[in-house]
Amino acid sequence: MSMSSQPDPAKLAASRAAVALVRDGMRLGLGTGSTASIMVEVLAERVKAEGLALRCAATSKATAELAGRLGLRVESLDEIGWLDLTIDGADEVDPDLNLIKGGGGAHLREKVVAQASDRMVVIADPGKVVDRLGAFHLPVEVIPFGLEATKVLVGRALERLELSGRPILLRQRDGRPFVTDEGNHILDLALEAIPDAPALARALSAIPGVVEHGLFLGICDLAIIGRPDGSVVELTREDEGDALADEEGALL
Repeated sequence: MSMSSQPDPAKLAASRAAVALVRDGMRLGLGTGSTASIMVEVLAERVKAEGLALRCAATSKATAELAGRLGLRVESLDEIGWLDLTIDGADEVDPDLNLIKGGGGAHLREKVVAQASDRMVVIADPGKVVDRLGAFHLPVEVIPFGLEATKVLVGRALERLELSGRPILLRQRDGRPFVTDEGNHILDLALEAIPDAPALARALSAIPGVVEHGLFLGICDLAIIGRPDGSVVELTREDEGDALADEEGALL
């Protein structure tokens, strides 16, 4: 690898398996985050070795800069129009391949790109596989205007869903509110567990100051989970729950 430091073997294994799905001429969505960055490097190496002609749309400025630096052809989503495949990471993956994303603050663009794709493939290490979403803080991107009012409305929505009293944290970076690529802020919801993810998704989306939340429900088609030994487990939404539980037990 051309990386400056040795990549995590599980993330590298998942990245290689996902990049193996790429075909010449594809229109690709490139995710954001530590695992996605490894995938972009693996992809760039394959493009260079095989001379693949790809058109790539990035989910963040950081990913666009990395991909461009590595020689990948990066265009805007509007220029490409529609994507064949998006490969991205996740902060949590449940048995139905529902996700929490947004730990890197890019979930708005990530969801736009994923939904503009024929297929979304998630790459992750075993620690991201959970029985139920919610231990990872749920990111909610909000506009700066009326931030306190939006926070109140988010709190009321949580109360209606029997999640009252859960902390609603304004994400900070270097002592200042974190600003997304779209110029917004992020409220991180410390929910511990989400009993009804679809209901929470609907409630958050109905709040005017909320731009987008990090619940990706019914969007991921395939999750490739890398193992520390370099092997992978592939999970699809069609997997039976018992079979998935067996796979999860074998991940570590």
